[in-house]
Amino acid sequence: MAQYTRQQVVDEAHKLAKMMAEIEEIDRFKQLEAKLNENKKVQDHIKKIKALQKQAVNFQAYGKTEALEKVEKEIDRLQDELDSIPVVAEFKDSQVVINDILQMISSTISREVTNEVIRSTGGDLLSGETGSKRKDEACGH
Repeated sequence: MAQYTRQQVVDEAHKLAKMMAEIEEIDRFKQLEAKLNENKKVQDHIKKIKALQKQAVNFQAYGKTEALEKVEKEIDRLQDELDSIPVVAEFKDSQVVINDILQMISSTISREVTNEVIRSTGGDLLSGETGSKRKDEACGH
């Protein structure tokens, strides 16, 4: 069985990241992000929301609960308006797709590392036990 250094594995992870950056879903994400940045209505909403969020932090710090509630309602209203803009909805959908892909890759790597450890120790994949665990049971430990 081949032995790899941690650096070799990290280098391969960098290669995988570069490959992933070139998949269709990432390309779509980049296109949508560019559209968001060019969209004046979207940018105006984002600026307003950020300004209101700063106000909210100040109102909270000074215990101005009534003013805070008003600002939070306005933030929610603007956020709903922002979310209703088609390019924003598409962008958010794109983020979900990319997160799902990253989660799938992470889960696959984790599962395969575990399976490889089980296989390499003569363990049982079905029970999820390594060979050393099975040996302990065989000798009564």
